[in-house]
Amino acid sequence: VQLVESGGGLVQAGGSLRLSCAYSVSIFSGDYMGWYRQAPGQQRELVAQMSYLGAITYADSVKGRFTISRENAINRMYLQMDDLKPEDTALYICNIRRSRGYDLRGKGTLVTVSS
Repeated sequence: VQLVESGGGLVQAGGSLRLSCAYSVSIFSGDYMGWYRQAPGQQRELVAQMSYLGAITYADSVKGRFTISRENAINRMYLQMDDLKPEDTALYICNIRRSRGYDLRGKGTLVTVSS
């Protein structure tokens, strides 16, 4: 298993969760690490992404509320999610996009935000 997510759960609106992704592959120049999410009946969308050199982008819907980070020494990536909203409910998936254009991804961790 190469990417394993954890930290999902049920939280009330306005609450916080911290997702973690443990990965067992090396990261190379040109790779991008990120978090996607997929809500029932909807397409998968990019939530946050970090380049090999640390450049970060966020979806407009989560800017100011979510923070992506990583700890290279222990092969972990995180997604701190604050001020959660019911529309954030989804399966959150850790993803590594290789410079060659293919993706490695985990099975996801479910986040449910109640109103």
